[in-house]
Amino acid sequence: MSSFSDPQAVARYAQGPVRQVPGFHALQQMTTLLLAEAVPREGSVLVLGAGGGLELKVFAEAQPEWRFVGVDPSAEMLKLASETLGALASRIELCEGYIDVAPVGPFDGATCLLTLHFLPAEERLRTLIELRRRLKPSAPLIVAHHSVPDDRKLHWLNRYAAFAVASGGIAAWDAGKSVAALDTRLPMLSPEQDVALLREAGFDNVELFYAAFTFKGWVAYNPS
Repeated sequence: MSSFSDPQAVARYAQGPVRQVPGFHALQQMTTLLLAEAVPREGSVLVLGAGGGLELKVFAEAQPEWRFVGVDPSAEMLKLASETLGALASRIELCEGYIDVAPVGPFDGATCLLTLHFLPAEERLRTLIELRRRLKPSAPLIVAHHSVPDDRKLHWLNRYAAFAVASGGIAAWDAGKSVAALDTRLPMLSPEQDVALLREAGFDNVELFYAAFTFKGWVAYNPS
């Protein structure tokens, strides 16, 4: 996560997800559609892990009357988000920090994309509980991140690396190093563990909507 405070790494950030996350643009579009099923025309959405502003821009362009709060621990990434959003920033409040700095809302929906895989299980559960606490009844939470079976972890990480190499996201000679770094530095959980944490945090109707090599995405709802 230290790279998110490196100005040079931040400047290159916008190129990364497209080349390293299979179906990145489709993930954003599907997330927008899932939010739109429940968020009213003038609704509010909490975006945790908003640095860079990529999904905020997609959401704001698709729904011109929604308002947003974006939260991210990196000041450099939030600066990039402001630049990415341009005039759209007038509808978006950006907060530096973790879930605890987010307003209590309640919000009509929330997202946490490509973020939870940085958190160990205990902190991930706490974050999910705090997200649910900030949602209105029946409001959706949409999450997506690395999630791989324990017994097939390296197998799937190598497939992820092959995609990133083929897409120009990483150099072929760096593939092995990237796999090793992900294996040792990210506290990835299995899909079963991820679903169990969502339910333990109090969400129901947990549904898988996105699966792309090592990445999985779920939509879950705050009980009514």
